[in-house]
Amino acid sequence: MKHTAIILSGGLSDRFGKSKSLVDLLGKPMISHVVNSVLPLVDETLVITDTEDNRKELSKVLNQSIEILLDEFKLKSPVVGALTGFKHAKGQRSLLLSCDTPLISRKVISLLLELSDDYDLVIPKWPTGYIEPLQAAYNTNKAYEASLEAVTLKELKMSDVIGRLKNILYISTIALTKLDPRLNTFLNVNTRSDLEHIKTVLKGMTKGKRDAVQTHNTF
Repeated sequence: MKHTAIILSGGLSDRFGKSKSLVDLLGKPMISHVVNSVLPLVDETLVITDTEDNRKELSKVLNQSIEILLDEFKLKSPVVGALTGFKHAKGQRSLLLSCDTPLISRKVISLLLELSDDYDLVIPKWPTGYIEPLQAAYNTNKAYEASLEAVTLKELKMSDVIGRLKNILYISTIALTKLDPRLNTFLNVNTRSDLEHIKTVLKGMTKGKRDAVQTHNTF
C-alpha cells in the first residue's frame, strides 16, 4: 500500500458545542468534504479522534471503509493524533490532514503525494516562514518514530516532530497558487464567522462549476 490519508478529528469544540468535524456545511458534516477530496488519491483513509462518543458519531456519517481510531495517549495535542495515525497507517507515505479544512484542494494534496517518495516530509511553506504540518505528506515510518519520541518526551507541538525529520522538501505557497489561486485549501474553521465565510466560498465554487457545465452544453 502506497498512500494513507490521516484525518485528525478532535472532540468537543467549545465554539460549536460539538466536534467541528460534525458541524453541518451545506448539508454534509464538515469532515465529509475533506474525506471526499482525498479518497480518490489514497489507498486507505484513517480518521483519528479523542473520545468514544465522537468515534460513534463519526461512524454514523462516514463510509464503512474508513477506519476510525482513538488517540492512544490521553494528551491534548495534534501530535498524539498524528502518532496514532502513523502507527496504524499501512501506506508508505501518509498525508496528514485536519477535519476543519473543507476546501482542501485535490490538486495540491496530489502534488504533495507525488513529490513525497524521496523525502521524509513534503510541506507547504508561506513567505512568512509559517508551515502547514496538517496539510503535508510524511514518510510514515520516519514520522511515526519522530512523533513517538516527541510524545514520550511530552514535546507536543508538530514542530517537535518536524524537527526530528531530516530530509524535508518545502513547497512555496506562492507556487501552489498555480493549482489553487486563492489558496482556499488552507482555510480552516475556528469560529462561526469562519464557517459562514467558507459556506460563501463553497457556494461560489459550486455555482462556478454549474455555470461552466451549462456553458459547455451550449456548444
